Amino acid sequence: MPAAEHLLAISERMQHVQSPVIPIVGELIRANPGAISLGQGVVFYPPPPQTFEQISRFAADPENHKYKLVQGIPPLLEALTVKLAVENGLTIGTENEVIVTAGGNLAFMNAILAVASPGDEIILPTPYYFNHEMAIVMSGCTPVLVPTDDEFQLQLDGLVAAITPRTRAIVTVSPNNPTGAVYPEETLRKVNQLCRDRGIYHITDEAYEYFVYPGRDDIAGAARHFSAGSIQGSAPHTISLFSLSKSYGFASWRIGYMVVPSHLATSVKKVQDTLLICAPVISQFGAIGALAAGRAYCQEHLLSILEVREVLMEELQHLGSWCAAPRTDGAFYFLLRLDTPLSPMQLVEKLVRDHGVAGIPGSAFGIHDGCSLRVAYGALQKQTAMEGIGRLVRGLKSIVGRTN
Repeated sequence: MPAAEHLLAISERMQHVQSPVIPIVGELIRANPGAISLGQGVVFYPPPPQTFEQISRFAADPENHKYKLVQGIPPLLEALTVKLAVENGLTIGTENEVIVTAGGNLAFMNAILAVASPGDEIILPTPYYFNHEMAIVMSGCTPVLVPTDDEFQLQLDGLVAAITPRTRAIVTVSPNNPTGAVYPEETLRKVNQLCRDRGIYHITDEAYEYFVYPGRDDIAGAARHFSAGSIQGSAPHTISLFSLSKSYGFASWRIGYMVVPSHLATSVKKVQDTLLICAPVISQFGAIGALAAGRAYCQEHLLSILEVREVLMEELQHLGSWCAAPRTDGAFYFLLRLDTPLSPMQLVEKLVRDHGVAGIPGSAFGIHDGCSLRVAYGALQKQTAMEGIGRLVRGLKSIVGRTN
């Protein structure tokens, strides 16, 4: 009789899903006490005080300990509807609906499962956000990768050429993770029109909408965030994804939201009811408080992030031609291209073990040509961030510079 373990199957689909890289790098950091992480994409500040003021309201009503509506509690939905109209120019009406999710990742999974069947294709510009690629593969769909240009901007011709009869959506992330690129309004309008013309969805991830810095933009001279869902006539084919995790220091509270075409709402709710039922109600109350504090709360902290960003950009310029760091104007990342025979993961391991600083290998974002490294600069207080930047630059000079 064969041993029982030989009879137990493992999903073949899951064997093709890449392992999450953040926990892998996290284990490296834990194994090297004192290492500073320039890896995970979170902010250094906590939620606003108004968040915690809402917790007593939550606790006052025993009904709040029960399941609530799949799409979210009405006061939060009302607050989000106002926010979307005022800040994003996105009107909620008969053609679309807001659904509160447990973070932006669940919103993306909801969207993929609602619009695509196994074997369908989803177009991802590269570098991609790794959890997006993982969700697509996990869903039995095929990610179709389209490279961006040298400054990580979208290439419309490539997107057009990638569309096939199995294409169900094009994904854009702006401001971008992992590159920090901000896509101009004109470009996003062209992508959205392309999706409309071809009868596919435009999934637009806007988790970093508040993190846009003074910089360059082909349209108006300074980068700014633009929501494709605000385009007239876009509601039937546009799925807009948002998150409180970054803007309000809300990562562990797990609150995101999505705006979906009305004809997809039932499908999205089926997915969410199965995976989650509803976003944590205590967190939804907290989100009401965060939205009451508003965008100004994030803006208060952007100056500190901007100061760290400026130092990092200046230090990277000292590394020479063997380290290319395209200037981008959003989120809190740089994606470095390094002239070294090392693989991205080998470089990460050396940086952590020998120099006490961590980044994320570019291979996790679909970049397998050469060696690249994502550096995040939003998670640390200024003094610690400066020390981390110093270690990074010294480490890269030691590891990469000596071979050039």
